[in-house]
Amino acid sequence: MTVDTPDPGLSEDPADQVGEEEPGADAGLSERDLAVLAVERRGWPGPGAKERAIREGLGLSPTRYYQLLNALLDDPRALEHDPVTVNRLRRIRDERRGRR
Repeated sequence: MTVDTPDPGLSEDPADQVGEEEPGADAGLSERDLAVLAVERRGWPGPGAKERAIREGLGLSPTRYYQLLNALLDDPRALEHDPVTVNRLRRIRDERRGRR
């Protein structure tokens, strides 16, 4: 029977890992979160192309995609990763809420 032991070169103490990640690196966002932000960063000729990219590229329904996007807009890690896109989308969201 073998016992898994941690690699002696890796420490589990977070204090030992300070500075290993580059500043401004993806700040803990998942691959899916980064992909959602990337979709929003692009310009789209119309809603059909964007919805197709969401379904085929991300494997999500548009409804689920927009739920995830809305949660991302309130996530400070997303703002740190892509402030231009997140602030633009927050302004649009706030304008729409104001019209209701």
